[in-house]
Amino acid sequence: MKTKVVHIGDRVIGGGNPVLIQSMTNTRTEDVSATVAQIKSLEAAGCDIIRCTAPTMEAARAIKEIKKQIHIPLVADIHFDYRLAIASIENGADKIRINPGNIGSRDRVKAVVDCAKDRNIPIRVGVNSGSLEKDLLEKYGGVTAEALVESALKEAAIIEDLGYDNLVISIKSSDVLMAVKAHELLSTKTDHPLHVGITEAGTLKRGLIKSSVGLGLILSQGIGDTIRVSLTADPVEEVYAAREILKTLGLRKGGVEIVSCPTCGRTQIDLIGLAEKVENIVHDYDDLDVKVAVMGCVVNGPGEAKEADIGIAGGDGVGLLIKHGEIVKKLPENELLSALRSELDQMRAEKNK
Repeated sequence: MKTKVVHIGDRVIGGGNPVLIQSMTNTRTEDVSATVAQIKSLEAAGCDIIRCTAPTMEAARAIKEIKKQIHIPLVADIHFDYRLAIASIENGADKIRINPGNIGSRDRVKAVVDCAKDRNIPIRVGVNSGSLEKDLLEKYGGVTAEALVESALKEAAIIEDLGYDNLVISIKSSDVLMAVKAHELLSTKTDHPLHVGITEAGTLKRGLIKSSVGLGLILSQGIGDTIRVSLTADPVEEVYAAREILKTLGLRKGGVEIVSCPTCGRTQIDLIGLAEKVENIVHDYDDLDVKVAVMGCVVNGPGEAKEADIGIAGGDGVGLLIKHGEIVKKLPENELLSALRSELDQMRAEKNK
């Protein structure tokens, strides 16, 4: 679904541009050093846009110093107090997230919109299934996809009626199928870029499943311009998950892809531990576009790894280094990881010649 082009700092969304990854800090924004440190770790993981809460004037003013030290656009998350939105914009926020309905009077919303218009920064209108208006709950008999869409369009219309259409819309629900239906409906009713995600998805394990299913169904229809995987976990995990979802759907190229076999009775190595260590290693090689195989059987490993650029297979105290299905080296089990890293370093050197 082609949406309008919107600029967020030096990034561009909509209009067929690549889907960008967003996350949110969980530090106190007033603590500049802690917030900057977390943002830099998210940048390293592949985060494209970061959102920070601005619940106090001190937090809004801290944005100015945070912006000096980071390299990705910053979105200020605002609730209730229109003055915090204005202060965040004045201190360099590249985008603000508000719900006009909880900002207050039309004059207060207009003050925020005018400030955003002066700097030509986008406003993200966010609607959550947990904060639907009472009249819509009564109209639809509770939280529904249709209610979410009507609420979002109503909130967006408030800003549009004030003469500004530099908007991004998000509608979120923790109900996966409701969220999917809502995005399908909304995409037929607006050409504003959409920020998509399954809100309050849960802990790392459960949240990954819900987010992968929901985002997969939404993104596979061409819906969505930015995404967040909302997890009760380290925000870096959100970014790793989002990247895997986009790569799996073919919406993002590059980075290392890992394929690994399940354990079975033939496995004579700690395959789970080995695969986890490989996963940690390859985070350092996101500039490479390669497939790495991790196999637990020296009998079938070479054949199973034939489609990978590089692979390792473990046995009883020994291991194999494999390239495109061919065994290139047999070595002690405890040297497998260093051998893999050495090969990746060589691939990087060849790429950068």
